[in-house]
This record gives sequence, structure tokens and C-alpha cells, in this order.
Amino acid sequence: MDRKIPFFERLSSSVTAVTGTPWAFLIATAVIIIWAITGPIFKFSDTWQLVINTGTTIITFLMVFVIQKSQNKDSKSIQLKLNELIAATKTASNRLIDVESLSEEELNILHKFYTKLAEATQQKLDLKHSHSIEEAMENTETKLKSR
Repeated sequence: MDRKIPFFERLSSSVTAVTGTPWAFLIATAVIIIWAITGPIFKFSDTWQLVINTGTTIITFLMVFVIQKSQNKDSKSIQLKLNELIAATKTASNRLIDVESLSEEELNILHKFYTKLAEATQQKLDLKHSHSIEEAMENTETKLKSR
């Protein structure tokens, strides 16, 4: 299936991938150092200051939209994966599917409920105990057989 990814989606993925690297940080640091070194050459003029202020403002303004697009996509992907897990797990409640559409107040109520649930569970369980590798493998094999 050959699907066409929209331009802005490709752009935002590429930009966030590149700007999140150590090289991007080093380049940005080098630009600041070069700008600072040229201060005496330009006698720390208003134009010299305006160059860095304008440049950083423009980059910041554009990056807000690029990063937000990337964050929205990541958030939606995570929500879909969690919805799939809830839907596929027999004992899980389907009430939390599409929880992201609830209001902030409704989310706070749910948060308080699950905080109380976690506290009650913590009192009853040894948190240092976990499933063994064998149990995890057995669970995986059971899932694969049920397909």
C-alpha cells in the first residue's frame, strides 16, 4: 500500500529528528559563540543585537508549530496503541477508551480515583515482586495461540 504522507507531516518529522541531535545543539552553540565574538567587531551595536534577537525569535516561532505537529502525532499514536491494548485485553474496562476527549475536570476525577486505587494496591502488594520471564513468555505464547 503506497500512501502519500502530507508535506508538513514529513517536514515536521524531519525537522524534529534533526533538531533533536547533538549536532544541532553544537551548531546552535557555535552560532551563539560566533555572534558573541563578533560583538567587539560591530561595537556591540543595536544591529548586532538585533541580528541574534530576530534570528532566535523567528526560529522559535516556527519551531513551536513544527514541534506541536510532531507532539500531536505522537500523542495520537500513543492513544491508539493504548486503546488497542484496552480493547484486546479481556479483563480491561473499555470505559477509558477515548479518555482523551474528556474535560480537564473529568480527567482530574479519574486521576484521583486511580491514585486511590494505586495507594490501596500498594498497601496490599509487595512492589518488589514482579512476573518472571517464564510467565511473560507463557503469556505471549497464549496470545499467539488465541489468534
